[in-house]
Amino acid sequence: MPLNYVKYPLQAAYYPGDNEVTADSVFSGITTFAKLPWVECLGKDKGVAFDIAFIGAPFDTGTSYRPGARFGPAGIRAGSRRSTLCGGYNVPLEINPFHSGLRIVDCGDIPVSSYDNKFAIEQIEKGHKSLLHRRTASVLGNDSVSGKPLTPISIDGKTHPRIITLGGDHTIVLPILRSINSAYGAISIIHFDSHLDTWRPQVFGGAPTDQASINHGTYFYWASQEDLIKNGSSIANPHAAIRTTLSGPADYDNDDASGFQRIEAREIDTIGTDGIIKKIRETVGEKPVYLSIDIDTLDPAYAPATGTPETGGWSTRELRTILRGLDGLHIVSADIVEVAPAYDTNAELTTIAAADVLFEVMSVMVKTPLGKVVNSKN
Repeated sequence: MPLNYVKYPLQAAYYPGDNEVTADSVFSGITTFAKLPWVECLGKDKGVAFDIAFIGAPFDTGTSYRPGARFGPAGIRAGSRRSTLCGGYNVPLEINPFHSGLRIVDCGDIPVSSYDNKFAIEQIEKGHKSLLHRRTASVLGNDSVSGKPLTPISIDGKTHPRIITLGGDHTIVLPILRSINSAYGAISIIHFDSHLDTWRPQVFGGAPTDQASINHGTYFYWASQEDLIKNGSSIANPHAAIRTTLSGPADYDNDDASGFQRIEAREIDTIGTDGIIKKIRETVGEKPVYLSIDIDTLDPAYAPATGTPETGGWSTRELRTILRGLDGLHIVSADIVEVAPAYDTNAELTTIAAADVLFEVMSVMVKTPLGKVVNSKN
């Protein structure tokens, strides 16, 4: 290999292609997610178009046990530094998302107050909605099977970019779903978590004030009350790893009323990852879907750095397999939450796991455009 193999002087080959140089300049540059271009989407680069954007929401004042997820966005980005170390080709999904032709960027973080939860939630909704309603860099194109033109699946008839949010505690999903509602209406949800997060505020925390009633255990309750969730087509994926203790059976009754179906974490022992995938796909179908992933889906052996750890969870390999099984679903946006780096090991187990999970999500997204073929007779 000649010494001057770098294609352009002082520019690292962050996204090598097939049979190109890898493992080069891993630690150079600013720490964005997987070394994606940094675009100040909420600042001077408001006019820049993109297809997928990573955005941080450093909020953790809705947590009930261990705080620290405000440092999640920074930790996940650090964990992603080696995402393209050997190249970005996803072998099981047979795609390199960085070479997909889509423009994928890191927009930094939404400015979030750490003093006023009500104001912070408004900031997150406003920031997310600003990105969601930007123009896309790529056209929707034609269906890969029929060759017919695709039309957007949004309710406003527009093609929207996809936003992947780095949390932050799980409270951030309420303002995100409010944002999603403006483009897609009531949405189906795939929710990977060890906890229900549909608790009635009077049960989870007691709701001493209106603002205290909105937290990382009640946000789906409020989303249901605001008709942001398409009832009966959402699945709490224990996440379907659901394995939390309850106040009693009434918690499941309330979960049912909020529009969710459950897959318990222990079901993986009997039906395996294929069975989990089948349940999810049968529930969601072809509808647009939002994907929310709490890192505590994973057993603490694989992801100790989280706010409310629960033993008996899935392995990193199992979760990544299940996520790849979502290939073909219309995932409009996604998040990963509850990563609290202060509790991680020196080996950065949790932040690396979170970054790898998002690599799978991104790979699934780039394979399926957010469009459908409309029957001309209709």
